[in-house]
Amino acid sequence: MAENYPKITSFKTADAFRAHLKALKLDLEIDDAILPAPESPLAQGLEYHGRRIGNRWCILPMEGWDCLPDGSPSELTRRRWLHFAESGAKLLFGCEACAVMESGKSNTRQLMITPGTMPKLKALCSEMRQRHAEKFGTADDLYIGLQLTHSGRYSHPHDDAKLESVTAYCHPLLDEKFRNTAANVVSDDELRNIIRRFIGAAKLAKEAGFDFVDVKMAHGYLGHELLSGFDRPGEFGGSFENRTRFFREIVEGIRREVPGLEIGTRFSIFDCLPFEKGPDKVGIPMQRGDIGVGNYKYAFGGDGTGLGCDLTEPLKFLELCRSLGVELICTTVCSPYYNPHFQRPAYYPVSDGYLPPEDPVCGAARQIRAVAEVKEHFRGTDMIFIGSGYTCLQEFLPQAGQAAVRTGKTDMVGIGRMVIAYPELPADALAGGPLRTKRICRTFGDCTTAPRGGMVSGCYPLDDFYKSRPECECVKEIKRKFREG
Repeated sequence: MAENYPKITSFKTADAFRAHLKALKLDLEIDDAILPAPESPLAQGLEYHGRRIGNRWCILPMEGWDCLPDGSPSELTRRRWLHFAESGAKLLFGCEACAVMESGKSNTRQLMITPGTMPKLKALCSEMRQRHAEKFGTADDLYIGLQLTHSGRYSHPHDDAKLESVTAYCHPLLDEKFRNTAANVVSDDELRNIIRRFIGAAKLAKEAGFDFVDVKMAHGYLGHELLSGFDRPGEFGGSFENRTRFFREIVEGIRREVPGLEIGTRFSIFDCLPFEKGPDKVGIPMQRGDIGVGNYKYAFGGDGTGLGCDLTEPLKFLELCRSLGVELICTTVCSPYYNPHFQRPAYYPVSDGYLPPEDPVCGAARQIRAVAEVKEHFRGTDMIFIGSGYTCLQEFLPQAGQAAVRTGKTDMVGIGRMVIAYPELPADALAGGPLRTKRICRTFGDCTTAPRGGMVSGCYPLDDFYKSRPECECVKEIKRKFREG
């Protein structure tokens, strides 16, 4: 049962944790101690297209569900972004998922970049550099991006309770799960319009002072879903060339119309079957007729079984990225909407989720292994890979990240949820520790439960700022109902 998985806090030494990993038959290396700078592999800088990135820590893009109605950053957004700037990480990969148009907003308070919001983003980007320089002496080696996205199937542009999906194709399982029909499938003409919106958003991002844009191809959002549009007719489906046309034309358009702006991408290396809550609240794969385990063709990077991966096409996509000069790759897997134990392994479910069907460290090890495989394929090139999935390792996150960089399994270590609870972790790790254990994210999931309940995101269990907000009691009530239900 899920509740019997031993918590990370039960392992008092690296040896004890390694013994647990060995019992699970996981090849996940953990260093004995956190090394201080400059000895630490995580303290080493690296070059990307003529710019120096000062160390190997990366902050992953996360939505706060807390922007103003026009899509501009609020004071809550500003607080979070300044925490990123003061974290000690030298790569801020996208800062936040930023919708390129209203129809692509995942919620009514999602960040947008428009001529009206751009000046506020420009001021915030400048303030981030200033805060970073004040704390660390220079911001010359700080590299800041903005993630551009269209939420596709998961769009809620006008009402957080009303899904207004824009899907890539009819999917027999996801259409059932999210109540979609053929009427939700986006036309080729509208895809061309969305491409133009991405390019226009990139122009504004450059004007706002961002070093690069992240063209999001992950988590089942529109760009990623198009990659698995094997049965979609027309110019954006079927062949590999057509399924990658959306991404390719965005990148080519940015290169043509926004010279000097660099491009990266957050990319799901593989995908798997959607999961649903079983009778005991534990996640089980969706199975409808003959579609399910053993017969699932909709996973980009899947092996046809629904649960395994085949990296043939993902590697081909990364070769395409390289040919387009997109060599900054922020890796992830699957989707937080339909198989979160793969994508962001956690010990506790979110309010509308399920209990983990495997020890969460299995999910972390799976991601680290997948990144190592793609990294090995591109060894000797200029490609830079950022790993994900580390937060559930908690106390052992720095030792695992340090080992992954030291052994060449990744170039950089990306952290998301952890930095919401403990933004100073990169700086503390670079100082050689010790970590502030009371600040470590325990994967309670409140930062997701809150927005799924219509509230702003934040670390309600550990951050005194969010503990004091009225939403905190609401989150507790939602979790209580989940436990009792």
